[in-house]
Amino acid sequence: MNPQAFYRDPYPVYTEARRTQGLTFVPELDAWLVSRREDVREVLGNPEQFSSAGALRPDHLPSKAALSVLSQGFGGARTVLGADGDAHRRLRRPLVRGLSHAKVAAALPFVTERAEALIGSFAGDGQVEWMEAYARPLPAAVIGHLVGLDPADVPGAIRGVQGAERLVFTELTETEQVEVANEIVDTQRLLDGYARARRRDPRDDLFTEMVRDLAPGSEDLTLDQRKEIVSNVQNLLLAGHLTTTALLGTVVLNLLRDRRQWELLCEQPRLIAAAIEEALRFEAPVQGFRRTVTTPVTLSGTELHEGDVVFVSFASAGRDADAAARADTDVRADTDVRADSDVQADGDVRADEFDIGREAFRHLSFGHGPHGCPGSQLAKEQVRISLEILIRELPGLRLARTDITMAPTLIHRSPEALLLTW
Repeated sequence: MNPQAFYRDPYPVYTEARRTQGLTFVPELDAWLVSRREDVREVLGNPEQFSSAGALRPDHLPSKAALSVLSQGFGGARTVLGADGDAHRRLRRPLVRGLSHAKVAAALPFVTERAEALIGSFAGDGQVEWMEAYARPLPAAVIGHLVGLDPADVPGAIRGVQGAERLVFTELTETEQVEVANEIVDTQRLLDGYARARRRDPRDDLFTEMVRDLAPGSEDLTLDQRKEIVSNVQNLLLAGHLTTTALLGTVVLNLLRDRRQWELLCEQPRLIAAAIEEALRFEAPVQGFRRTVTTPVTLSGTELHEGDVVFVSFASAGRDADAAARADTDVRADTDVRADSDVQADGDVRADEFDIGREAFRHLSFGHGPHGCPGSQLAKEQVRISLEILIRELPGLRLARTDITMAPTLIHRSPEALLLTW
C-alpha cells in the first residue's frame, strides 16, 4: 500500500490486525502494529520495556541545506514526548501544573470569547470552510494565551511550529525545506526571547512554569537551557493546538455525516459530553506513537527483541469491539449523558459506527500511563464550548460537500478541509 493512502485511511489495516493472531508488521510504519486495546494499555503502562525514545520518527529527513539553517536556531533538545523516566517526569512537571484543572478553568472565559467571536465572524455568511475559519485559529489562540504569548506573536509562532511538523512529515522540495527551516528558526528565536524575558520578569503563564522548572535559579540562562526550553515550548505549541484542531474537525464531520446524530445533539444538548467522548473513540486525533523495545518481551504471542519498534495505535484501540463488549464493568456513561432512546442493542457494539447515544467504554485516545496527555481537559473544554455555541447559533448546520479528504498523516487525524453550510 502507498504510505499516503494508508495514512489517509488506516482503519482497514487496523481491523485486519485486530483479527490476526499476534502482532502485525506494517511496512508503511516500519513497525509492529499494536492494535488491540489491552495490548495498547500494556505497552503504554510499561515504559521500562517500551521506551518513548523516537516516538515521532520522521517520515522524511531534512536536506543538508535545511539542516544548515536549523543549526542556527535553538531547537534539537530532548522533549517530553521522547523522554523516559526521571527526564520525562522533569519535562512533564511544568505542563501538568500549567494545564491543571484550575488553570484551564481560569482560561475558559477567554476560550468562550474567542469561540463566539470566530463563529460570529461567519455566522451571517451561510457557508464556511470550518478548518481554516475556526478549527485551526481557536486552539492556536488558546494555547498561545496559556503559554503567555503576545496575541500578535501567536500566528507566526504557530506557523513556525507547524513548519517543524511539515519538514519531517511532508514531502517537500529542497527549496521548500529551506523556506520552512527559516520559519522554524524565526519562531525559535522568538521563543528564546520570551524565555530570557520570563527569567527576568516571571509571570503567571506556562512559559514561566517551563523556565522555572527546567532552569531553576535566577542567573542568566545557559545556551543548553535556552535550547531545552525552546524545544519543549515549541513541542507544547504544536501539540496544544494540533490535537484540538483535529478533534474540532472530526467531531463536526461525524456529527453532520449522519444527520440523526446532529439532530439528536440539538434536541439533547446534555449529550455534548458523550459526543466528545465518542468523537475521541471513533477518530483518535493522534492515531498513535512509536515505542522502542528495551528488553526481549512477548506481546500478544509475538516475540519482540531489543531495538524492535512498535506503533501503538490509540485509534485502533478505540475501534476494538471485543474490548468494548467486555467493558460492562469498566466504565459506562452516566444516565444524564445518554440519549433518551438508546438505539444500541445489548451486546451489539458496532465499534465502526459513530453513535453519541452508545454506552461509553474507556478509550485511549489521549494515551495512558506516564505519557497520558496533560492537555486533555483543555482540548475537551474547547470542543464543548464550540458545540454549545454551534447548536445554539447554527442548528441548521450541514455538510456542503460529502467527499471529505483526510490529511495524509497519523499525527493529526483531521479533514484537510470541511465546507459547511446552513
